[in-house]
Amino acid sequence: MILNVNNQTIHAATGAVPLANRSEPLVVLVHGAGMDRTVWSHQTRFLAHHGFRALAVDLPGHGRSDGPPLTSIEDLALWVAALAEYFDQPLHLVGHSMGALIALHAAGHHQESVASLGLLGVAVAMPVHPELLAAAQDNDPKAAALMASWGLGSLQHVGENPTPGLSMVGGVQALIESSPPGVLATDLAACSVYDQAVMAAENTQCPVTMFLGSGDKMTPRRAAQPLIDSFVTNPAVNEIADCGHMMMMEKPNEIRQGLLAHLGKAL
Repeated sequence: MILNVNNQTIHAATGAVPLANRSEPLVVLVHGAGMDRTVWSHQTRFLAHHGFRALAVDLPGHGRSDGPPLTSIEDLALWVAALAEYFDQPLHLVGHSMGALIALHAAGHHQESVASLGLLGVAVAMPVHPELLAAAQDNDPKAAALMASWGLGSLQHVGENPTPGLSMVGGVQALIESSPPGVLATDLAACSVYDQAVMAAENTQCPVTMFLGSGDKMTPRRAAQPLIDSFVTNPAVNEIADCGHMMMMEKPNEIRQGLLAHLGKAL
């Protein structure tokens, strides 16, 4: 699907089910740093066939969307608010990693734009390892290799993949390497300086479910706990066993069912 948001062409996936002439709740899935809409392929089609309109977006400058990439979480959240205005309705936001920070900031600062929040792989802060940031700034393929290594759980490093015959480590690395030069560095820099997660959580009024991987090295449970404690209404917390940071790919069924339960309660 092609959208025009802020006079830019934005590409999005709808799970092969067009949005036109449908009135079901709209779920917008927001990807993480250096990625695109394809990371949600296991969830988009599922949601589209289970009572929702699903929209997995390529953020500006990512995937097939026009650029340049936006340089701060705050600006990306404002873009999400513009997307809600485009559809003239609040969105059920689902975000992963950087996308979770974007969704969280939108819920806290653009409350009228957000109907519910599903946050995957999120923490109160997301500092970026200097070695990773330096590699990304140099457009060094090492950055993609580091993210694939740190981002995936131990089972994925020995070959487990819900999609038979494919290497998840190789797939994640190839996806990040395919991003345009400078995009990953821009995204990582935005994550590293963002410090408004607590304030956004305190201001959030919609239902929230958090999904945390038990083996997540990037956003471990201890880094998410201060955020959990900051919401005025306790969020639901779904800890996914034997799972790293890339949970929608590592444990697609658990995320699908968790999102279905979350959205059912939010309506």
